Amino acid sequence: MAKQKVVSIEEAMKHCFDGMTIMLPGFVNCGVPQTLIKGLVGAGIKDLNVISNNTSVKGQGIGLLVHDDLIKHITCSHIGSNVETCEKAVNGEINITFVPQGSLCEKVRAGGAGIGGILTPTGVHTPMQDGKQLLEWDNEEGKYKFVEPDEPQKGARFILELPLHADVCFVHAYKADKMGNVVYHRTARNFNQIFATAADFVIVEAENIVEVGELDPDEIMTPGALVDLVVEAEKEVE
Repeated sequence: MAKQKVVSIEEAMKHCFDGMTIMLPGFVNCGVPQTLIKGLVGAGIKDLNVISNNTSVKGQGIGLLVHDDLIKHITCSHIGSNVETCEKAVNGEINITFVPQGSLCEKVRAGGAGIGGILTPTGVHTPMQDGKQLLEWDNEEGKYKFVEPDEPQKGARFILELPLHADVCFVHAYKADKMGNVVYHRTARNFNQIFATAADFVIVEAENIVEVGELDPDEIMTPGALVDLVVEAEKEVE
């Protein structure tokens, strides 16, 4: 008998826990798993290690977690859209690790694919390389060598960025069938598709839940094999 993946928000929250690492996709407020984040707030789950592109805006999405001080640490690309996050960062009330957006995507992709890391020139000779391993291409020997930051540069230099992986990932979908096959809507796809590959447990909130067989296989963007649970997304108030 096939697993029942469509559950209530309360049932979905039973798979979340204090101190977990959670991936929250979305770009500012587009494609953000609003319903699941509200469920997280309602369940009082705290000390979260969040991986996201940003912290949405004040009072919405990840901004709700910021406001209620539920985030222990966040790895993200920017916070400028949320004035409350900026204030807490300046006051030392929230711990942030900044990662360039492209590097963030690749680190998550590596985590989902089981790759040990990626090499990127982004951030070389900037504070982004601090505390990280540097590799330089040696033309004479035809291989990479680890180098120290203060060594004279002779070849192309790269930062070794390590993969990112999470305990749980929340995903926002336009449509999902009852097996968890997912379709995103235009730019709301953003980080959802790649983040869904890099967590031990994936919960989807879908604006529309349909029967198995109603989705054209060619339009499925995240296969149900990657999805553990599906909940119905709250309808946006016009």
